[in-house]
Amino acid sequence: MKLQSLLNQATQYKEATVAVAAAEDHEVLQAVHMAVEKEIAKFILFGDKDKILQILNEVAPQLSSHQDIEIHHTSSVKEAAELAVKAVKDNKANALMKGNISTSVILKAVLNKEFGLRTGNVLSHVAVFEVPDFDRFTIVTDAAMNIAPDLQQKAQILQNAVGIAKSIGIQIPKVAPIAAVEVVNPAMQATLDASALTVMNQRGQIKDCIIDGPLALDNAVSLEAAEHKGIKSDVAGQADILLVPNIETGNALYKSMIYFAKAKVGAVIAGAKAPIVLTSRADSAESKLYSLALAICSSTKS
Repeated sequence: MKLQSLLNQATQYKEATVAVAAAEDHEVLQAVHMAVEKEIAKFILFGDKDKILQILNEVAPQLSSHQDIEIHHTSSVKEAAELAVKAVKDNKANALMKGNISTSVILKAVLNKEFGLRTGNVLSHVAVFEVPDFDRFTIVTDAAMNIAPDLQQKAQILQNAVGIAKSIGIQIPKVAPIAAVEVVNPAMQATLDASALTVMNQRGQIKDCIIDGPLALDNAVSLEAAEHKGIKSDVAGQADILLVPNIETGNALYKSMIYFAKAKVGAVIAGAKAPIVLTSRADSAESKLYSLALAICSSTKS
């Protein structure tokens, strides 16, 4: 499957609006330009108005007075984050996007008890990859938020990922909790958690998906590798969602997909009252555009 399909899907939701915190960033505004051109969303930009207009004049001068763009001046990135979050909280926007601002500042606003976007659930990073020569999306979670999640946190991370998968048309996603081996080993916590998640799924504690684990990465994504090891399951070799055991594994897998496999990616933070586009400065405008589309698709299903 192609991430282009998310762009097509996102255009169906005509009233989608994204609030951008500290929008004075070249790559972010390039993605905003691409999204407006494709009629994916409207935008409320919070930040230093002069800098935003300066960058817009470089990227796309016509956006400075475009009907789908609102610009609100703020005196600090902290104020930009708070106003962007409040816009989502007040239903003026469907999704939140990080601009030229540190992750800690925007998350502090998201988690604010008075005006934030808390739900009581774990926030987690969900990345949807288009991998060359693969006939399906590969969803990786959690590569950026939770350092060493315990079993209950992993269950919530999975539910977040399942919700994102369903929003892009994968109705019953197949989930592989990843470990170094495909058998339970009491000395390896990842295998114990994978086995427990599988049982929780069988008992209906984790719904709307099929979980089987532990599975090593090769057995999760390759039917040939699974068959070679004699693994027979509804998930082995066909996984839609790869649940990593910790942030180091997720971070390495995420970057390997991009730099070695030349995959394209869109990613959001799920678990809040609205999806959050929390891309890094190293991400391309194209990746930010795919992330925006993913956020809009998932916001309409929440």
